[in-house]
Formats: sequence, structure tokens, C-alpha cells
Amino acid sequence: MTGHRRKRVILVTDGDTFARRALEIAAKQLNMRVISKTAGNPTPLSGVEIVHYVKQAKYDPVLVMFDDNGDGNQAGGEEALHVICNHPDIEVIGALAVASNTSLVKGVGVDFSIDEHGRQVSTGVDKDGHPIRRYLVFGDTVDALRELDLPVIVGIGDIGKMAGRDSPERAAPVTTIALQRLLAAYHDRTKGSAHANP
Repeated sequence: MTGHRRKRVILVTDGDTFARRALEIAAKQLNMRVISKTAGNPTPLSGVEIVHYVKQAKYDPVLVMFDDNGDGNQAGGEEALHVICNHPDIEVIGALAVASNTSLVKGVGVDFSIDEHGRQVSTGVDKDGHPIRRYLVFGDTVDALRELDLPVIVGIGDIGKMAGRDSPERAAPVTTIALQRLLAAYHDRTKGSAHANP
């Protein structure tokens, strides 16, 4: 084995200012790196540009934001997703599937979610972080995750918000816990534990 190791990436399906600030705070606490330039509605960078920034990051996991601005016809973000997921120097270890008040989406299955109080629940959650009765999360950009074979998908409410419970001023506790649990679940999977989904 050579000294070359693929950069580990966590995808986040939100790109607004609140999400960026919350992710920056959570990343700092967890020794992760966030590519702040990926924030925006829609995602402002191409897949090739994002790969460049990921490879330049001094440490990982690296958090990358994707947002199609609520427009299911926006292809740029999805194309960038596929570039990243298929790049030989990158290992996508999971995603935070961010819920929003949106219709006309299929939703994506989650391994588990983190509710607005930072508790792990087996179902999906809504935009406010309240558990729902389905094992799916519905959001603007989450359908793009359906096409990807990701090790871990964690549902979460609107990052940096959730009625103030995840605000950057409070050190984004819900986002921080979600990232911690995602990383732990990924490590469990790579040790050969059974996947939660059939």
C-alpha cells in the first residue's frame, strides 16, 4: 500500500448561509474541514472545482454542500455529485440528508436521523427536526442521493435552524452530533458490521 490515501468526504444537501455557518462551527469542533465555497443556492462550483478544493484540504473528513435551490430540474449539483462520488482520489463516506418543506420529491431512505434535541431516531425527520412516521427524509436536494451507493445516510432538520436549537450561536449542537454519529456508523460499517437496511 502506498502513502496515498483517498480524501474522505461527507455530502450535505443544504447550502444556505445558516447551513454554512453551522457546518463551519461543527467542523472546527470535530477536526473536519468544510469547503465553504460550495455554499450557495444553487451550488456554485462544478464537480471538477469541488474535487480540487477537497484535494487541497489539509485534513479530512471534508464537508461538501449541495443545493439545487428547490429546483428539481437543476442538473449542475447532481452532475457535481456524480463527479465527486466517482473520483478515484475521493471516498464519500456518507451524507447528511437535510429535510425541508418541499413537495414533489420521492425522498431518500435514511439509516437513522438526529432530531431537534440531538437524539438519534430510527425514522426520518421534518424541517424542524421532529421525527416523522416514515424512514425517509424529504428535501430539496435529497433525491439526488437516491442514485448514489452511500455507506451511511443520516437525516437531519434544517441545519443551523430548527427553531434556534441548532443555531450557530449555540455552536450548532444538532449538526455536530449528526456528523459524529455518521462517522461512528461509517466506522462500524467498515469493520464489517451488518448494514441496518435490508
